[in-house]
Amino acid sequence: GKMVVFHRVRVVILLLFVCGSLRDALSFYLPGLAPVSFCEKEESDKNSDVPDCKSTIELFVNRLDSVESVLPYEYTAFDFCADQSEKRPSENLGQVLFGERIEPSPYKFSFKKNLDCQSVCLKSYNTEKTEDKAKLEFLKKGMLLNYQHHWIVDNMPVTWCYDVEDNQKFCNPGFPIGCYVTDTGRAKDACVVNADFNDKDTFYIFNHVDITIFYHMVENEAAGARLVAAKLEPKSYKHTNLEKPDCTGPPMSLGNKFNGDIKIPYTYSVKFMMINNHKSWIAGTEIVICIMNSLVIVLFLSGMVAMIMLRTLHKDIARYNQMDSVEDAQEEFGWKLVHGDVFRPPRKGMLLSVFLGSGTQIFIMTFVTLFFACLGFLSPANRGALMTCAVVLWVLLGTPAGYVAARYYKSFGGEKWKTNVLLTAFLCPGVVFADFFVMNLILWGEGSSAAMPFGTLVAILALWFCISVPLTFIGAYFGFKKSPFFFKLLGIEHPVRTNQIPRQIPEQSFYTKPLPGIVMGGILPFGCIFIQLFFILNSIWSHQMYYMFGFLFLVFIILLITCSEATILLCYFHLCAEDYHWQWRSFLTSGFTAVYFLVYAIHYFFSKLQISGLASTILYFGYTMIMALIFFLFTGTIGFFACFWFVTKIYSVVKVD
Repeated sequence: GKMVVFHRVRVVILLLFVCGSLRDALSFYLPGLAPVSFCEKEESDKNSDVPDCKSTIELFVNRLDSVESVLPYEYTAFDFCADQSEKRPSENLGQVLFGERIEPSPYKFSFKKNLDCQSVCLKSYNTEKTEDKAKLEFLKKGMLLNYQHHWIVDNMPVTWCYDVEDNQKFCNPGFPIGCYVTDTGRAKDACVVNADFNDKDTFYIFNHVDITIFYHMVENEAAGARLVAAKLEPKSYKHTNLEKPDCTGPPMSLGNKFNGDIKIPYTYSVKFMMINNHKSWIAGTEIVICIMNSLVIVLFLSGMVAMIMLRTLHKDIARYNQMDSVEDAQEEFGWKLVHGDVFRPPRKGMLLSVFLGSGTQIFIMTFVTLFFACLGFLSPANRGALMTCAVVLWVLLGTPAGYVAARYYKSFGGEKWKTNVLLTAFLCPGVVFADFFVMNLILWGEGSSAAMPFGTLVAILALWFCISVPLTFIGAYFGFKKSPFFFKLLGIEHPVRTNQIPRQIPEQSFYTKPLPGIVMGGILPFGCIFIQLFFILNSIWSHQMYYMFGFLFLVFIILLITCSEATILLCYFHLCAEDYHWQWRSFLTSGFTAVYFLVYAIHYFFSKLQISGLASTILYFGYTMIMALIFFLFTGTIGFFACFWFVTKIYSVVKVD
């Protein structure tokens, strides 16, 4: 019985995942993400008929970040070897918002040309000079907080793989600047990989990298080869012969209290390896199984809730209609008694309608963004595309926000339409922007690369005021206009009349009171997202790549179902208890999921992260509050729409005298 169904659901989900992986393995490339072919220098000159066959491989550098600090920094902030001759690649809006700063580097290779211990540059510091001392101190601070390089070759991250417990390898899409041995002799972070890092109170800088680039030949060898991976191993060498380094000798150490002249030479070695049988790999099998199990459990729970709800409601409607058909009908009781008050306008209807408008805007934006991400158009390889898509969609969805807010405000009997449209356009976006602006000021003060440039800030304001606000006004115009088509678009038609005198609400039991119901309502929706929430928070704060958009879209759909079911179930209990104040309660019931999200984010901060410093802590909680507000509006709107549909349907099905 149940075990067979459970197994079948798991098999179906696994097949969906495998199908998605096969899609990636097939020769299907999205616009702008087609692979680049590489040839040797001589072949590249001969193959002039293949314009995409390149012989030079460029290495780009991204911002540096740390799990111990929220503040990322640009590559040049640490005074590494830089290439000033070339312009940095153009960045999209999403990359600027995420603080990504991709720059060209002096590391350039010729395809299939192995090099050993090549010099890149030499950095000299005089500790007696204030400027040089500040640069050196900042470099030491980066090593102390374990800041990580992020390099890119052919739009792929250069990974650092090292041995962990049980003879397993762990690959990280970044490698550290260096490491520190404390004054007690304890090796911190990457210093444990080398027994020669043993001097107390000393920094060791990784000034040499062994780069290995893997490639495979395409079926038509005339088209060249494709790069499939790039790995490196960071090392530290003092380089006794600075003019002709040989990459031997003791590690490059920086004494914490050393004074005088310091010279840091940077070198690299590169080799190419061909892979004949290149296959796509599926990472994180345990993660996939864990997510599948959680999805199956949530599907069963939501199915049980839906079945109980439908059976109970079906019996109620049948009984009430049968009572109306009998001449000596019994006295009405339960939810039918409040049919004259169930559509009474709620208190603070203005604020509720504004929240509904903003929530609709966020819901459509999230759905479309995840849908495109699920198809692969917004993959991690296309950096910044996810955030760019979300921001552009939010700006263009001002019309539905204005329409929904105006439509519901009018159904609540509101007449201050100017206030309504202004609040819809400025209240929730204004709160988010104010929080974001304060966070940006902190980033500016800390000199972080995540600080948004002033020009981009002006561009965001221009998008908001010049596009989103006018579209919100257009939507509000149609929302207030008496048009049968737009009136029926949201189904805002009350099937029963509202009595002039409000009905007295009887004494409520504990579980039908507002607060317990609201607190209980967010448990099931949060239960279906908290596993995915862990991976999303890891992606944001622990700098791990997130690629499971198919599962995320599935969880998104289940979240909609569970929010709707939990809210409808509690709304039904309240109506049966003759409490007709369902509007705000339905919004807050599913919206309370955001409170659980906030509590989980606080737990994640103290249990999973190693963040230190006041600025990083403020930034973490500042950005978390933005996410919690957006999630509150989104889930609250889903709960209200589901409840409104439910209440409208049951009072239109039942014959009310």
